[in-house]
Amino acid sequence: MRCAIAFATATLLAIAAPAWAEEAWPQRPVTIVVPFQAGGSADLLARILQQHMEADFHSPFVVENRSGAGGSVGTAYVAKAPNDGYTLLLGTLSGNVLNQFVFDKLPYDPERDFQPISLLVHLPNLLVVNQKVPVKTVPELIAYLKANDGKLNYGSSGVGTSSQLSVVMFTLATGTHMTHVPFRSTTDELTAMMSGNVDLAIDSMTTLWPQAQAGAVRALAVTSAQRLASAPDLPTIGETIKGFSVTGWQGLFAPAGTPRPIVEKLAAEVRHVFEAPDVVATLTKLGGEPAPMTPDAFAAFIAAERPKWWDVVKAAGVHIDSN
Repeated sequence: MRCAIAFATATLLAIAAPAWAEEAWPQRPVTIVVPFQAGGSADLLARILQQHMEADFHSPFVVENRSGAGGSVGTAYVAKAPNDGYTLLLGTLSGNVLNQFVFDKLPYDPERDFQPISLLVHLPNLLVVNQKVPVKTVPELIAYLKANDGKLNYGSSGVGTSSQLSVVMFTLATGTHMTHVPFRSTTDELTAMMSGNVDLAIDSMTTLWPQAQAGAVRALAVTSAQRLASAPDLPTIGETIKGFSVTGWQGLFAPAGTPRPIVEKLAAEVRHVFEAPDVVATLTKLGGEPAPMTPDAFAAFIAAERPKWWDVVKAAGVHIDSN
């Protein structure tokens, strides 16, 4: 009888243990992996999450930058991490959608290997040129590119990223040609532009806009469908090229199989953080649009993004052989 009772008690404890562990999460430091170098928009969002999550969960959160291959290095690292809620990904349009169309082989499966937690922000890109390029408007830029066909270059945060594809879409729409110079991050790209080694870029508004306001680069237009409240005098590219509109996004992911209670707890925290007035004000000032959502809504959003961007990648002809 005693053996039967002991066995039953042990069984109940074994069943209850995972639920207890999930309820008590986090009990040790949580790592938020950013698949790009420090200083970019993904890094900014991760550090906003870090600050608020540490305060709200009373536990350490660590931001770890693992850059390379258009975000694939850091994204693959999280895909292979234990699904216990202690390794998260600050995912991007590039790493979680575009790379599966751009690379012939990836060390992870964007659809199978991740549990979407919440969208964080929509991010329009900003078209900028270095101060040596003698143009101040999009029509002037198009005319200058045509007069100097193939002589200018453009930077991006990596091959196949939304920053490269935004420029590819621009050149296809205008019949112009430039040389692509990929970097490991938007920060590296910006540094090269400010030193005069890169002529043009279409990249994250949150990173480029402060530098444009400071006069380090010259902003010509935004890629969103409408003008932004944070920069009402800045035209859209679509005002010159009808129908042109590109908006990136970033969100929070966990490895597939992460317990649902942890996922729900994280999603609720993201909503709390990204609806906070100070966070909304900070991101809006930089051109970002906070957009937290439920895990299921985020998964549906990503599913709708895939066919749209597959069409863009096919039209651009961007392909990377991993062999």
